[in-house]
Amino acid sequence: MTWNVYLSGEIHSNWRDEIYKRTKKLGLEINFFAPVENHSNSDDCGSVILGKEKLNFWHDNKGAKLNAIRTRKYIEISDIVVVLFGEKYKQWNAAFDAGYASALGKSLIIIHSEEHQHALKEIDASALAVVDDLKKVVEIFQYVINGKLNN
Repeated sequence: MTWNVYLSGEIHSNWRDEIYKRTKKLGLEINFFAPVENHSNSDDCGSVILGKEKLNFWHDNKGAKLNAIRTRKYIEISDIVVVLFGEKYKQWNAAFDAGYASALGKSLIIIHSEEHQHALKEIDASALAVVDDLKKVVEIFQYVINGKLNN
């Protein structure tokens, strides 16, 4: 069986690549989905496709709606949703993704540092796993897919 996993969260680092490489090395059968990782494309898609806006609110609104088409679809077809809350940026959209996935009954894995524990306590409470390390995410995949533990 192939699992579907949506990787939500910050788009300014290569954290997804690390997960891809580690799961491939283990031979795990996973289809990964993610948001558009080109930041300017993600921000500007609405105005480029639907027309420019004078006010930033409408510029952002159009882009958010187009991005939501992709995000909703991928979360809906995923077996597991992984949400990374990085250190540098406030990922309000990632918090929304976690809430949406939770409302759909998706298995949630949340990644964040200890520093963000209090701010993310409600999201953590809805998750099936909360980790501080990408390696632990891959170990969870290995366990739930193959029943194997790294001892």
